[in-house]
Amino acid sequence: MPTREFHDEYTLAETADKLGKEAVKLNLIPSFVVRYFPDSRQYYIPNETNEPLTPEEAYMRFKKLIEESN
Repeated sequence: MPTREFHDEYTLAETADKLGKEAVKLNLIPSFVVRYFPDSRQYYIPNETNEPLTPEEAYMRFKKLIEESN
């Protein structure tokens, strides 16, 4: 059975943070900003979109960028 990277909203957001840092390290994006709220996070990628991304959207966006770079 495959090991999951996350199992709830908090660990999904933590995984999105890690993938975002990896995307910056690989120069796939210039940077990203995370706004922390008591019950959620919002992700912004400069020069890409004006709308904040949810942790789910950020995870999928960062994962896609990293997979396409390989």
